[in-house]
Amino acid sequence: MTDSKIQQQVRLTLPAQADYVDLVRLTLYGIASKIGFSYEEIEDMKVAVSEACNNAVLYAYNRDGGMVDIAFDIGNNELGLTIRDEGNSFHAEHETQELLGWHDKSIDEVQAGGLGFYLMQALMDEVEVVSIEGRGTEVRMKKRIQQFSEELR
Repeated sequence: MTDSKIQQQVRLTLPAQADYVDLVRLTLYGIASKIGFSYEEIEDMKVAVSEACNNAVLYAYNRDGGMVDIAFDIGNNELGLTIRDEGNSFHAEHETQELLGWHDKSIDEVQAGGLGFYLMQALMDEVEVVSIEGRGTEVRMKKRIQQFSEELR
């Protein structure tokens, strides 16, 4: 994940329950619209962050509770998202090893359980997943404002 200067950071710590994912989406909408993302870019980010949060809700704590930390890193013309849990980890390298190659596949070729990672990769500019046994999982994603991304080309 490329490093850039973070101007501001907004953090949420929420119970790992499906009812709270909407709060993350609403917070994302407020922050992203304030810094100039288009409606389409915001909707893409909302899908990606929902997938990451739902993974924490469904798999990290086996529905036994726990907390999910979400950080919104506001930079110049970009937004970084970090979703972190301290629940059950998984083999991130094995599960996400084909992440970069998924753009060349049809959605029918993606195995069940991998669709969330496929969507995150397809909708965000950068995605990194780190899962450490006994310490949980962290999903880091970044999206640049489209007009800024096009100027870099």
